[in-house]
Amino acid sequence: MKIGVMIETNEPEKAWNGVRFANTALKQGHEVKLFLMSAGVEVESIVHEKYNAKKQIDEYIQNKGIVLACGTCIKSRNQSESDVCPISTMKDCLDMVVWADKVITF
Repeated sequence: MKIGVMIETNEPEKAWNGVRFANTALKQGHEVKLFLMSAGVEVESIVHEKYNAKKQIDEYIQNKGIVLACGTCIKSRNQSESDVCPISTMKDCLDMVVWADKVITF
């Protein structure tokens, strides 16, 4: 199955669960695309003792997971593009939704 995962939060537990879900789907053999939007573009700075989203996103990238990130959201936070947050557009988000059999949002 093709699964699109959207993460729109920097709340540690929700972001952690979102990326953990994406990792689980990858490990089960699904095609996964992860789109970071709004506060979700801050995922690589979310380090929490119990809900370490940074660790999960690093694992996702190591497992060859595809990450897209809203360029407008990145720029509005004075962040720069990175391996975790590559600049993407709303068209890329739409393309992911059209591509996916299912989309889940955290």
